[in-house]
Amino acid sequence: MYLICLISALNLSAQNKVLIMIETHKKTDLPFDEGNYQETIFQDNFIISPEKKVKVKDIAKKTASINAYFFEYLKEYQIPSAFHSKDSENSLKFFKNDDFKFRVKILNRADKRNAKIFNLKEGQDLGLPIIEFHYGFGKESVVCESHLISFNLCTSEELKLMTRICSKINAVLKSFFERRSEILAEVALNFGKVDDKIYLTGDFSPASLKIFPADESVKWINPYKLSTANEIKKYTDHLFNIASVK
Repeated sequence: MYLICLISALNLSAQNKVLIMIETHKKTDLPFDEGNYQETIFQDNFIISPEKKVKVKDIAKKTASINAYFFEYLKEYQIPSAFHSKDSENSLKFFKNDDFKFRVKILNRADKRNAKIFNLKEGQDLGLPIIEFHYGFGKESVVCESHLISFNLCTSEELKLMTRICSKINAVLKSFFERRSEILAEVALNFGKVDDKIYLTGDFSPASLKIFPADESVKWINPYKLSTANEIKKYTDHLFNIASVK
C-alpha cells in the first residue's frame, strides 16, 4: 500500500500564505522479511501552492542523496535517527515508526513572520535560535508546547527530548555550513517513535534547509522564494554539491 505524503519544511511562501513541499510516497507494506521497515520515495515534484506543482528533473534522486548524507553525518554525533539506508536512487528506508503529527522548525535568522512581529529586519541574525512547533498545513500552523501536550500529541518529556535533539542538530549543522562559507537560516525537522523511543525521521530537502552565502555580496537565490523549476533545480544542485554527495 502506498500512502501519498508531503515532506514539508513548513516554510511559508513569500506571500506568507502556503507551505512549500516536496511530494513523496510512503510505502509501508514491504515484504515480510523487511516488515520492520518503511520506505519513503521522492518524486520529481515541488509543490509551491495548492494550485501550483512544478516538475523538476532529478530533484527526487538528489533529495534522497542529500537526506541520506545528512542522516549519516548526524549519526556521527549520536543523533538518534530512524534512517536505515538509501534504498534506491530516489528512496530511503527507515525503521518503521509512528510519526508525531507536528513538525519542529529551528530559526537562526528572522523569517518574514518573526521579523514582522518583533520589528526586525528580515534575515537578521537572532543570536539565539528560535524553536517553533507547527501543526497542520494551514496559514496559521504555529502552536505552543501547551497545545501539543493538551491535545495529546506528545508528552512534556517527549517534547523536552525533541527540543534537546533539535538544539544539538542545529549546532552541528550550523558548524557544518559555516565551514563551507554558508549560513544556516532555518531547518525543519520531523520525529517519530520506535519502541517508545524518539528518533529523527526527516527532513533535509531543498524545502526544509534554508541556507545563504556567508558573503552577503554574493548574489544568490532566496530559498524562501523558489518559484520556478530553474530556481529549484539550481538551489537543489547547490545543496547537493555542498553536501559533498558524489
